[in-house]
Order: sequence, then C-alpha cells, then structure tokens
Amino acid sequence: MAFGITREELNSWKRRVSQGEIAYLTHYWLDPRFPGITTVTKVGCNDLNKLSDWCISNALNPNYIHRRDAYPHFDLIGTKQIEILTREGLHEQINRFNLLSK
Repeated sequence: MAFGITREELNSWKRRVSQGEIAYLTHYWLDPRFPGITTVTKVGCNDLNKLSDWCISNALNPNYIHRRDAYPHFDLIGTKQIEILTREGLHEQINRFNLLSK
C-alpha cells in the first residue's frame, strides 16, 4: 500500500507510464518481506522493451519488472534507489522521503 503521495501525483505517473515515458514515483511502503525498507520508487513505462533496456543500463534484472500490473514497473529500494534518483536529478523525492538519512 502506498503512503505519502497525492492522487494527482499518482495520476501523473500513470499518465506518463501510459505514454511510454520512463516515470518515477517514490512513496512510503511497508512490506514484511523487506524489514527496514520504508520507501519504494516505482519506475514505470508501458513500453516493455524500453523499461527492460532501462533495467539493463542500470545493472538491474528486467525479470523483476511487474508486467501483469496495468502500469508495468520496476521497484527500486535501498541503495540502488538512492543512486538512481540522485543520477536522475530527482532530489525532491530524495529529500521529501528522507532517503539520505537511512
């Protein structure tokens, strides 16, 4: 379940994903499978080839793309999340969710 984002932010992400853009959406998230992880960044794109290429270029396994979802995406967590958000210049998401203090 997602926390800490607005409906407008979610709808904007969905629209960009549907248009074939690589879109980033960070939100609070709790999953017992990942103790200590409190945020996730969903990197979405409905062009699966483009999203797979994005994964490969970031040393991530495209087999972990959530393909059955209406909005295909890869879940970024942990240090890789911070690394990629920093490289992409998405400092607002880093600061908003206090990712550097973890």
